[in-house]
Amino acid sequence: MLAKLARHFATPGQLRQSGVLGMNQRNLRCIGSYNPRKLFPLVDDKLQTKLLAEDYQLAIPRLLAVIRSQMDVKHFERFLPSGQGFAIKPAKGSGGKGILIILETRGDYFRKASGQWVSRQKVERHLSNLISGLYSLGGNPDVAIIETLIENAPEFNDFTYKGVPDIRIIVYRGYPVMAMMRLSTQASDGKANLHQGAIGVGIDLASGHAVQAIQHDRPVKEHPDTGKNLNELKISDWRSMLLLASRCYDMTGLGYLGADLVLDARQGALLLELNARPGLAIQLANTAGLNPRLEALDQWTRRIKGPEQPSEDRVAAAQQLFACDTPEIRVCVDQPHHVE
Repeated sequence: MLAKLARHFATPGQLRQSGVLGMNQRNLRCIGSYNPRKLFPLVDDKLQTKLLAEDYQLAIPRLLAVIRSQMDVKHFERFLPSGQGFAIKPAKGSGGKGILIILETRGDYFRKASGQWVSRQKVERHLSNLISGLYSLGGNPDVAIIETLIENAPEFNDFTYKGVPDIRIIVYRGYPVMAMMRLSTQASDGKANLHQGAIGVGIDLASGHAVQAIQHDRPVKEHPDTGKNLNELKISDWRSMLLLASRCYDMTGLGYLGADLVLDARQGALLLELNARPGLAIQLANTAGLNPRLEALDQWTRRIKGPEQPSEDRVAAAQQLFACDTPEIRVCVDQPHHVE
């Protein structure tokens, strides 16, 4: 049913019947109940997240520099490896705004992920606007994070356009409950941002296989730029991804969060950033509502006695509960599911 509803407007009753978690319900049931506001800065500020992840020994892209002032902007290249690429991100940005990916430098010119070359002056202007707060939440002054580039895993080369795909995993009370991979396109300027035209591919929690793909909230079967069949997508070392996402709960104390990860060709699973208010389009990408999964986990945790489970056990439970190819415990269907 959910796949059909994705193609046209649906009534609130139809959405509830399909198990779809709406924004108001997400804010009250998930964020309001499990995310204390005092913990929000741990994820709203990407610099804090990176420093905290280092303390918890979670794998992250290496931090090259933090640009805090206009004087730093004028000399930003002193922090960078000669001739190599880098990523610029606002510490307090959201929705992918303000992120600039540079693949290569030649003198005073820089090649973006889209293939376009830009001048040093434009990069400086971008940094200046960033620290002035142009991309930050509330428009407040910000700092620029410069970090090493991710090397795209070869298995994804035909699934993305001039960019590195990332994986969003929703974590509820420490358990992964839903996942999707975001693939960059020409329309998204090489960025893995759904609002800018990237593709969202729902991922089966048990296997790491693709479930369905969407672009602009509509189902798609092939990548518009590469022609690759999206049903063939499979993420290797998938369990490491789930374990990394689950450990973000232990690190932050947030009971409902979105963990954005990437698979680097050399380093494996890396944490990019966290979100205390993850979006809900992931349900369309999986043709499944979040509500049945949250209810199943609430029942599951009520049956567990003793101390809280470690991340390895939480991941194993989630993979058992939400495996799309396990008919007897199938939660990725269109109606609410009851776990015995």
